[in-house]
Amino acid sequence: MNLEHHVVSPPVDKRELLDDPGRLLGHISRRLFNISRKDYVQGRAALRPESTSSAVLLLIGSQCGENGPGPCLILNKRSDKVRQPGDICCPGGGITPALDGVLSKMLTLPGMPLKRWAYWPRWQDENGANDRAVSLLLATGLREGFEEMRLNPMAFRFLGPMPPSCLRLFRRKIYPMVGWISRQQRFRPNREVDRIIHVPLEWFWEKERYANYHVSFSPRIQGRGNRESDDFPCFMFESEGRRELLWGVTYRIIMKFMASVFEIHPPDPARLPVISGRLRRSYITGK
Repeated sequence: MNLEHHVVSPPVDKRELLDDPGRLLGHISRRLFNISRKDYVQGRAALRPESTSSAVLLLIGSQCGENGPGPCLILNKRSDKVRQPGDICCPGGGITPALDGVLSKMLTLPGMPLKRWAYWPRWQDENGANDRAVSLLLATGLREGFEEMRLNPMAFRFLGPMPPSCLRLFRRKIYPMVGWISRQQRFRPNREVDRIIHVPLEWFWEKERYANYHVSFSPRIQGRGNRESDDFPCFMFESEGRRELLWGVTYRIIMKFMASVFEIHPPDPARLPVISGRLRRSYITGK
């Protein structure tokens, strides 16, 4: 490995980083840049947004709402007016090439998120065409974040891209863009979002929050996967007095982030409790 261009992260106690936002953000940025170099620069993956691609924002903030101070994930709970109602997800959506193409050029102007990203000059030098792809994906995520929850793009600090994940039921590739929200504490959800969810990062060290989600499918959904039921890893937490579940692609994105940045891995699935659920026709139709 050529160490000359590799950003080395000094040894740290990962959980202690949660008490020091400056060190935390520096650590996240370094780890994500090293991951993206491996996946995108060295050819193990490609940043190639297509018609079936989406961009989402994995948002981290310093205010955990009802859970007090400390870094947390800021997520959306989908409303019953859209597909996948009730799911916890990252803000984001499909690419609108014309509009997002224009917005992507603005992101490289002075004071804008890409221009403020510490690794943007090196990303441009090493990535070639991928610099245009990451700007397009980030523009898509920020536009969708504004539409869904009135996210202020000027309060967003870009920390780096993550490798894509795939939706199983909807055949879509999702590109996560990680960012820090420094000032904005209030959001205004649109009709697609039931409410904003805050999940403290420190909860992911608590093994009792992990479980297996056994899901049975209605006949309409069975036809998509040729199976009556399936098992998914999940993460349990409480929000506004209700139990919530992280599962599916959002769970996979978050756990990939936690493993890459904090070296956190879920417990052995064979030792975890089982939670049962059912997906009905409305899950894929939104009706």
